[in-house]
Amino acid sequence: MGCLLALFAAISPRFVIFLLWIFSDRMTLALRSGWEGIIGFLLLPYTTLFYVLVYSPGKGVDPLGWVIVALGVVLDVSSHLFSSRARQRRARRAADA
Repeated sequence: MGCLLALFAAISPRFVIFLLWIFSDRMTLALRSGWEGIIGFLLLPYTTLFYVLVYSPGKGVDPLGWVIVALGVVLDVSSHLFSSRARQRRARRAADA
């Protein structure tokens, strides 16, 4: 089941966040309010997903967990940058045509 979850996370982290919210209590344990989950779902899905997965109740996030969360930040930022570059390329191609 874990490998299937990782495959879905690579394709669509928002889908995995939705599955975690429906079928487990990881989201409610890791996030203090519903707003954190909603904002994370919309703006930083990889970061939110990785934080929820590495959070341990009572202990928090250990140093290796923060490295994994930082990887999520890198993935989110790169996703936003690549999508904006692709949008600019499409706009240039449409203007040239």
